[in-house]
Amino acid sequence: MSTSAPVIARRPKTAEPRPRSRLTQLGVFRSEWTKLYSLRSTRYALLATVVMTIGFGLIASAVTVSRWATMSVADKATFNPLTTSLVGVRFGILAIGVLGVLLMTGEYTTGMIRATMTAVPKRLPVLWGKTGVYALVALLVSVPSAFIAFFAGQAILSGQHLQIAFSQAGVAGAVIGAAGYLTLTGLLAMGLGAILRSTAGGIATFAGVMFVIPPLVEILPSSVANSIAPYLPSNAGDAMMQIGHHANSLSPGAGLAVLAGYVALVIAAAAMLLVKRDV
Repeated sequence: MSTSAPVIARRPKTAEPRPRSRLTQLGVFRSEWTKLYSLRSTRYALLATVVMTIGFGLIASAVTVSRWATMSVADKATFNPLTTSLVGVRFGILAIGVLGVLLMTGEYTTGMIRATMTAVPKRLPVLWGKTGVYALVALLVSVPSAFIAFFAGQAILSGQHLQIAFSQAGVAGAVIGAAGYLTLTGLLAMGLGAILRSTAGGIATFAGVMFVIPPLVEILPSSVANSIAPYLPSNAGDAMMQIGHHANSLSPGAGLAVLAGYVALVIAAAAMLLVKRDV
């Protein structure tokens, strides 16, 4: 009588868990770049920034050339070819500011912020990632826009021999300052969006700070207005685009310091709130 060999049950092999890749700030940067690049609103807002910055400068330069013969002596005496060609920067900040707000509030609107914070539990790397990516993109758009606006505007003004040379002292710094103004303004708007977490609220607050408060300050008594106005974000940014130090305004370096201070303060407040608040 034969006996069968005992059957030994073998435990099925289980796949060993794959080690989780370590989260790095560089990885967060890449993720934020992908999200920013994939949004259609990013292209529209950046295109609007370029068109406004260059377009309004060209229009202002062309209008000046066409009206030069009939302009008053006082208007001719106060004419500034540099600010004329860079006047579009004051309109471009609106488009780049809207993009900055949307960069933060868009994820709260769609609910995607939950997935983002699940992937990056520490939260602050997300803010640093958005800040770094947006600053880079804004700078890459602002620098060419400011230079094109300047050189194209001066080419038009040369028709009446009103142009200013790029080699003249302070001009290069003013053009670079215009690009810095655009970039810092976008970061300021991004910080406001992170604080308020509302697209409408962020855009309204940004527009109020940049476009509503300055005219309201001007209706105050001159002694009060002259003390406050130079330190407003918009006027500090304007100072970055000028040559030298004018009455009731900051120097270009001081304007940069004041505007950068506003940006640092707003982003620091956004970081504190991001850590304390629930998603």
